[in-house]
Amino acid sequence: MTTSYWQNTIPAVPLSTDLPSTIDVAVIGGGITGASICYWLAREGISTALLEKNALAYGATGRNGGFVIAGPSELYQNSIASLGHESAKMILDLTCKSQQLLKEVIKEENIQCDYQEPGSLRLAITEEQLKELSEEAHALTADGVEATIIDHHQTQSLIKTPISSQIIGAQFIPNQGTVHSARLVQGLVTAACRHGAQAYQAEVLKIEAANDVVTLHTSQGTLQAKKVFVATNAWVSQLLPQLKDIIIPIREQMLAYAPIEPIFTAGMAANLVGLEYWQQRPDGTIVLGGCGSVEGDARLRVWDMQTTEKVQDALQTVLPQLFPALTHLQVTQRWAGLLDYTTDGTPIVDKLENMPGVYIVAGFSGHGMPFGIRIGQYLSKTINNNLIPTELKLYRWSRPTLKEWEIRVTTSN
Repeated sequence: MTTSYWQNTIPAVPLSTDLPSTIDVAVIGGGITGASICYWLAREGISTALLEKNALAYGATGRNGGFVIAGPSELYQNSIASLGHESAKMILDLTCKSQQLLKEVIKEENIQCDYQEPGSLRLAITEEQLKELSEEAHALTADGVEATIIDHHQTQSLIKTPISSQIIGAQFIPNQGTVHSARLVQGLVTAACRHGAQAYQAEVLKIEAANDVVTLHTSQGTLQAKKVFVATNAWVSQLLPQLKDIIIPIREQMLAYAPIEPIFTAGMAANLVGLEYWQQRPDGTIVLGGCGSVEGDARLRVWDMQTTEKVQDALQTVLPQLFPALTHLQVTQRWAGLLDYTTDGTPIVDKLENMPGVYIVAGFSGHGMPFGIRIGQYLSKTINNNLIPTELKLYRWSRPTLKEWEIRVTTSN
């Protein structure tokens, strides 16, 4: 198991192992989704316990690119084609509102997580890529999100190092966010505890639901709750085996370069061998991820969070290829994490009919940061009526676009 830049640049937050025997609501998973649900439940005055097997931000949230970018997990026009315009716009609207809500919570709770909104800059290497980005910019703008296409020279003006001639243009979306994702999660859980929640280190081994009580069998004993939210993302099928062909783990890899002078302001992305993404942190560190497609199917349905030479070698070619002066970069860290993918790239937020009182919140397909805080707020309203809010009906398990994974799968961007 590897550790990430995010995890290495936060202090450890000790979690109690003294688990209570009963609680009103239990939230399983200490990433952005679980932390957000826990936070809003506590704000509602509901007795809530967060259970995390390892440490806060141990999974995908603590191993990601640190982006808060509105919209679906794939190109917006592709989402319109696969889900329908109404559903795609619902995702766009929810994530835009979530971003605004996140800013408000960060300010209100004084969470020190380096949240900024420098915008998103996605580079085009080929005419086909530029055409796709242009189509997306048009679709986003039509639905209320400003997005522009810029040429090579305009792209150069946004980057403080010479860019390669192969970069023919880019898509720029202003006001998109970057964040220290692990600090954000720690801040949300700390705030939740100030509002009355409790956080524990305990591995949930089994879930049983009967007679209006959900029983969690854990490494620290048994806990009974009225309701349980399962927000373990890539690991969800280990607790709920019925999801093993609905949500699968896919390994993603990243690295960090030693701090250099400020070069990148926006959150960056390109498509050289798949999807590559990076940002430069306030301390000058560059965190870079992607290139998973060079592994093919070897990254699918795995539980191993070790890096592989093939992907790491590919990652190290990205910046020198796009920015010829960046040949001196020194790798300081390498890590891998597991993402939770559905076939339609859209999360599942629903109650389990065969397990009364149990809710699943997972399948964010590498795009959980823009969803978490708003979905947590919506779910905090379900406690008294047992209904999924209308705003979340799109994410039901029974939607027609959600299929089982086949043996061979490929991921969208």
